[in-house]
Amino acid sequence: MLFERFEDEGLSQYSYAVGCEAAASIAIVDPRRDIDTYVEFAAARRMRITHVLETHIHADFASGARELAGRTDAALWLSAYDAGEVYDVAYPHSELRDGDRLELGRVRIEALHTPGHTPEHVSFLVYDTARTAATPELLLSGDFLFVGSLGRPDLIGNDAKVMLAGRQYDSVRKIAQLPDGVEVHPGHGAGSMCGAGMSARTMSTLGFERVANPFLRAGLTREAFVERLLGNLPPFPPYYLRMKALNAQGAPPLDGVPGRRPIPLAEFHSLMEQGHVVIDVRDQMAYAGGHVPGAFGLGAGSNLSTWAAWVVPYDRPLLLVGSDTEAREAARALVRVGLDDVRGYLEGGMQGWIDAGYGLTTVRQESPSDVIQELSREPALQVLDVRTYDEWEAGHVCGATHLMGGYLPERAAQLASAGRPVALICQTGYRSTVAASVLERAGACDVRVVTGGMIAWEHAGLPVCRE
Repeated sequence: MLFERFEDEGLSQYSYAVGCEAAASIAIVDPRRDIDTYVEFAAARRMRITHVLETHIHADFASGARELAGRTDAALWLSAYDAGEVYDVAYPHSELRDGDRLELGRVRIEALHTPGHTPEHVSFLVYDTARTAATPELLLSGDFLFVGSLGRPDLIGNDAKVMLAGRQYDSVRKIAQLPDGVEVHPGHGAGSMCGAGMSARTMSTLGFERVANPFLRAGLTREAFVERLLGNLPPFPPYYLRMKALNAQGAPPLDGVPGRRPIPLAEFHSLMEQGHVVIDVRDQMAYAGGHVPGAFGLGAGSNLSTWAAWVVPYDRPLLLVGSDTEAREAARALVRVGLDDVRGYLEGGMQGWIDAGYGLTTVRQESPSDVIQELSREPALQVLDVRTYDEWEAGHVCGATHLMGGYLPERAAQLASAGRPVALICQTGYRSTVAASVLERAGACDVRVVTGGMIAWEHAGLPVCRE
């Protein structure tokens, strides 16, 4: 049996290849949008992608299932349990029901309906029949069962979450008869907001989860289970609703990752004036030192997908600022969350922009010691902590205000109109830079970033509150 995990670090998302080398046949489970990864993987092993499977209609990333099946002429198999639900797949596919089986040579994949995270959710039991046909070796659990946690049940609204939490309880009981030795390979790892309290481990076993996962422990009543699951939900990203709708409709084919064209300065400036949105993918210090006015500061790297999905308008064409390599990787990250309309990147970079005499905006960087001194001199200075609630609870600047950065676009105009100087702080400075760019676009005039964030604050021995 061939088995391979593909990880998108930014979204903490896992997709899988499962296949039989003797049959030269592979199934891809929960593929992300940039499908060239899977095509190249199969080609390198001289195998064919014969099946594309999905565990559910995803909320946190744009699925590549439809395009991958079309590109490789693979059979596309999705859950049959979406009919009549809020989100119902609208493009052609074959339907999987509980107990349905797919054979790839000596590998058997069996569908297991595990609703709760979503009504249609299915998991996949994988059997290596060359070893034994009676006992599954793997459980591809999607967003039903994570290492240390379960999937959130509130993706289709508050009215349905109690019902879905109850169905999640039933799904947990459904896997009770599976052996302890079955490996659990989930759809996400720590960092994803599809569930709370996930472990950083990429896989587990059912036996270990029965001991360590608070939702799989014996004796937990249905009522206690539902209360526990609903009492620890992560923040709800508004873009999840857009992503659910996109994946139900079927993300349009990309035919390659967009945005690889260098755009001459004059054309770039003209496109900006026409309403194109600029994303600066250089690091936070380069952005702070000088950037195109109104550009989002979303530095290239593992965080780009998530924060672009939170703050970037999805209905406007996008332009990038960064090196050729940074722009290419950024475009790949953007399409993974359905931000497809990337037109290209600034030819000549920021130095060319400056040399041409175009406008420039900077972000004031302040050390923690400078900020605490200014707080004693400037009572109007507002320290805004843009980390998660758990990070805030673990310790924050005394007197600071908390607003998780993903929700800042909803409050940006209000904060900008208040006219107060704002010092933004996160853990290291990345999220503060994102937040600074959001406030700048909303018209805020005096925005600062605390260099090094709370890590630097605590290293400097400055006061921390935990009330």
